[in-house]
Amino acid sequence: MLPRASLLVAAMVATAVLTGGTPGVAVPRTHHPSADRRFAALARQVHLSNTGGMQPADDDGGDPDDPVAGTLQFAAARTAPSATVSGAALAAGAAAGDRLPVRGGTWSEVTSGSADSETPGYADPSYSDYGSGWGPVTGRASALATDGPWVYAGFADGGVWRSKDTGRTWTPGFQHASTESIGSLWVNPADHSLWVGTGEANTSADNYTGQGVYRSADHGRTFQRVGGSELLNAQVATLTTNGSYVFAATSHGLWRRPLSGRLDTPWQRVLSPDPNPDKDPARTSIISSVTVRPGSHGATVLAALGFRNGTPYDGLYLSTKGGAPGTFQRIRPAGIDDSDIGRTSLAYAPDGSALYAVIQSPAYTAGKRPSPMQSTSLKGVYKSANGDPNGPWTLVADAGTLGRSGSAQSFPSTYEPGVGSWYNQYVKVDPRDPQHVYVGLEEVYESRDGGASWTTIAPFWNYTLPCYGTATGCPPTVHTDQHAIAINDEGRLYVGSDGGVWTRLTTDHATAGWYDLNSGLHTLQYFYVGAGHDPQGGTALWGGLQDNGATLVRGNSHDVIQPFAGDGGDVIVDPDNADRAAVEYTYGDIAVTTVGGRSDGSAAAFREISPGCQISAPIAGCDPKMQFIAPFTADRANGNRWVISGRYVWETQKGFGTVCAKAAGTCDWQPVHDLGETASTTAVEADNGVDYVGWCGPCLPSDEDGGGFKSGIATNYGGTWHTITAPNLPNRYVTRIVSDPAHPAHVYAVYGAYSRKWIPGGGVGHVFESLDGGATWRDISGNLPDVPADAMVIAKGQLILATDHLVYVADVRTPTRWSRLGHGLPSSVTTDIALLPSGDTVVAATHGRGLWRLRLSR
Repeated sequence: MLPRASLLVAAMVATAVLTGGTPGVAVPRTHHPSADRRFAALARQVHLSNTGGMQPADDDGGDPDDPVAGTLQFAAARTAPSATVSGAALAAGAAAGDRLPVRGGTWSEVTSGSADSETPGYADPSYSDYGSGWGPVTGRASALATDGPWVYAGFADGGVWRSKDTGRTWTPGFQHASTESIGSLWVNPADHSLWVGTGEANTSADNYTGQGVYRSADHGRTFQRVGGSELLNAQVATLTTNGSYVFAATSHGLWRRPLSGRLDTPWQRVLSPDPNPDKDPARTSIISSVTVRPGSHGATVLAALGFRNGTPYDGLYLSTKGGAPGTFQRIRPAGIDDSDIGRTSLAYAPDGSALYAVIQSPAYTAGKRPSPMQSTSLKGVYKSANGDPNGPWTLVADAGTLGRSGSAQSFPSTYEPGVGSWYNQYVKVDPRDPQHVYVGLEEVYESRDGGASWTTIAPFWNYTLPCYGTATGCPPTVHTDQHAIAINDEGRLYVGSDGGVWTRLTTDHATAGWYDLNSGLHTLQYFYVGAGHDPQGGTALWGGLQDNGATLVRGNSHDVIQPFAGDGGDVIVDPDNADRAAVEYTYGDIAVTTVGGRSDGSAAAFREISPGCQISAPIAGCDPKMQFIAPFTADRANGNRWVISGRYVWETQKGFGTVCAKAAGTCDWQPVHDLGETASTTAVEADNGVDYVGWCGPCLPSDEDGGGFKSGIATNYGGTWHTITAPNLPNRYVTRIVSDPAHPAHVYAVYGAYSRKWIPGGGVGHVFESLDGGATWRDISGNLPDVPADAMVIAKGQLILATDHLVYVADVRTPTRWSRLGHGLPSSVTTDIALLPSGDTVVAATHGRGLWRLRLSR
């Protein structure tokens, strides 16, 4: 989860021109004194945003007034009314989609790859990341591995990328599998084969479960599946070997299979202690890490079972017999409170002389911390100095230790080191120096004396550091929230975070030496995209992204500018002038710009106009039920009329002139309909005063509102608001509603998740059509593959449908006959589809491979 810079640098009073680090921008000469207060807002945002994924959902959804805290929204659109769905559903749906005929030309990539978070001229003092030190950023890097000059990077939904020149240039791989969600990478040193564990495993809001483990014998060019269907639906956190067997730490226990021999030899589960009699999806024996002790001849295998909220079976499990089935025993490590072990990362020194563990505390995560002033989820960094998993273990670092190590996060505070350790963590020992240890949390830390002392080598950002605003400025740093680490044979360190991949030498000290490797990585994670004519020429594209705010691609350029920071969401773009845009942070926190996001740092480019309750200063009567990514739209026939909806449907008649601020004592947004106290909006359509709103409520079976998942559609078609009753509409997540521009009564409803074949009570169909304002509907899904459908537009007499696996097209007159649209689109989830103002080109927003465009053939 990426905060927006305004949490620290808004409302600046004293500013000065920075003459070093980031030239030419007005910034505070010292870090802002209200940093702790603003970090507190960020702490709440972290708790609500990245606490769940395709693993659902447990009972920590944050404030009970939050409908589907960022935790669960992405998952609900793919699993509801159930909390889980088999990975076989995606595999079957993708295979069915791949069998359809192709219509249209070839998709071309719009985005150049990374987004420049510090583009000169886009330095809004409250809303940009200018001065952060991050530079170019890309999608979340979830796994890294090295092999001589080769570097491999795995991404949240961007597949596997390979470099044969230590990261200077990159080539994509694993781009057309049924999933591009990567959890782990491992290189077999014996034959240099690359092993890929699918299913990102960091409990992010948008984790996708996996399709198993794959192996490449040609440096990532081609892959073959390893084993059978045993690991289908699992998230693979770690792959390693004891020389005879490969071990996979997964969300469904620990597995192993012979390292050599036939690739179709099945995986064997060797550790799954939780019987889970109630089929709780958080009680599936989630193994967060596995390691083999060097020098033990493969006999000593240690695994950590740990879920962020805690289960009775969480702890360390040891086998001294090569990890064979039935040989693991839960140990009681001296020096560690094993009643409070959550997500855990393990690493041995290269000679096996010492063992390290980063442990997240379920108790701390639940708010049971030593002091109410504290906010961390980190139990601590522990060391067994003799390498024995039984101990004795010593606490060598905690949030206080790390907060005093040069961190940009303070201690105690509302946003301490390790606050998100249920989401971001790793530990690794330098293979050439057993005393040299790295720990990743929100920041990267280093110890050169076996944990006796620590230094922050990659601060969270530069805003709160003493160097910020000085004549010399601050050196570049690594984007926050760490997930992956690798060290090659020549002593080059690689780290992966929410913003991509960075590198430096292991011999570099303090914060020096960081270089980003993101310019060639095309893995941006979009949620929405919108288009308009660029006053500078051509067509401009605005988009909202996971972790990387809102981006702008100007004119006919491929360069990606990031004028707006944080987690991005929906967008409105004036089709006649793309300098006028509305972007979203989270929970309907809308900000508008009429200058294309441009600022020299002395004046604001954006201003906030949110009617939601989940912002720093909500208006009286605000909406308590905005989704994490709340949909909003402009009326197609009246661009000044905007609609956003949570529990209430809100409208404003002032478009980009809308004002809504507690300080101003006024708000142009007005509620026009109450969907009910359990409802939260998932889709909005507005045309000529006629609105259609898709909602859920309760939004998950585990919702504290009770009663199980329920979805529906409300409309004011006919003049009064009413709920549509149609027995053939499925009880699933409504992802999009699209009306015919010529006939408001002609409307389409698009549904996510999977049919009742995979989800009990899920009904059938993904696209439905009504000719009478929603009174009756017919299923026009026809030969569509059974995969979650995410967005749709009508263009040139065609329905263009974005799904979790490719984009499909059908004629409006024969809407049950679907084909794949175009060649060359990666199989990353396509979350949105937009039409250029010309009406002849569509843009696909993918959640891991950036933006792509295709000119329609007719």
